Amino acid sequence: MKALVYQGPGKKALEDRPKPEIKAPGDAIVKIVKTTICGTDLHILKGDVATCAPGRILGHEGVGVIDSVGAGVIAFKPGDRVLISCISACGKCDYCRRGMYSHCTTGGWILGNEIDGTQAEYVRTPHADTSLYPIPAGADEEALVMLSDILPTGFECGVLNGKVAPGSSVAIVGAGPIGLAALLTAQFYSPAEIIMIDLDDGRLGIARQFGATQTVNSTDGKAAEAVKALTGGIGVDTAIEAVGIPATFLICEDIVAPGGVIANIGVHGVKVDLHLERLWSQNITITTRLVDTVTTPMLLKTVQSKKIDPTRLITHRFALDQILDAYDTFARAADTNALKVIISA
Repeated sequence: MKALVYQGPGKKALEDRPKPEIKAPGDAIVKIVKTTICGTDLHILKGDVATCAPGRILGHEGVGVIDSVGAGVIAFKPGDRVLISCISACGKCDYCRRGMYSHCTTGGWILGNEIDGTQAEYVRTPHADTSLYPIPAGADEEALVMLSDILPTGFECGVLNGKVAPGSSVAIVGAGPIGLAALLTAQFYSPAEIIMIDLDDGRLGIARQFGATQTVNSTDGKAAEAVKALTGGIGVDTAIEAVGIPATFLICEDIVAPGGVIANIGVHGVKVDLHLERLWSQNITITTRLVDTVTTPMLLKTVQSKKIDPTRLITHRFALDQILDAYDTFARAADTNALKVIISA
């Protein structure tokens, strides 16, 4: 089968690989129909994710059709159409029982990280019964790809951890796909103001279309001053970091109001300074999280009822044999205006 393989920092290739086989009774082999590229894949290619070794097939998102199942799988059978969660969960360990599927002792974020992932014609998914979701009849498969990762990530790590509430003020630093997913789902809670901060005017324009009440271009280095001006000098109740670099986390530190929350979503590959000399007395909370996908069933219903349309995040489409072009397009988003790309296997 064809597969996109990580070959070390800065290196990747489309290779021929053997079709995966069942290794454990709870496994399923899924024939990929549609997948995508995540910002986390770009972090892997930069060398930011030490757990992902060269030779790994990348990708942790997608929808497909069950090809075969292990003897222990009872919820799915060959031919079933499924949504693949980016998080594999056994459902039995202590972390899973606490709803922290991302820390499952035999799962978590392993697809495209510790085991081969979804940017291929087939993928082996461990713990299939508790890591796959049946696709409802008539569902838009491209929309559901957004439910593999970015929609629950933006919602859980940004909106829920950030304690977004009716009438509150929210700033999202980073108008990429994850930041926009946080923007879409923050509106479930009717905040009074959602300020989107980014370097790219094109993405800020999209953010306004998606519901941002204010936008700030941070190119001049004065984003914090602009946010303070928009909030009467107070700052925001929730500052969501959706990039994963020191500069954007610093903006969050500069704009969070007393009693507020900094909710980190971004994947950080280098150290970030925490300015406790300014923040120690401000009653703020800083949260970190890897998505647990505990909200995926709810989000699936929300998408099916048309309360939210994640296909608005899709800008480009490619075939699997064009995946190197897809990576180039996704990585050069400032030039290509790419948000999420769909790859059809």
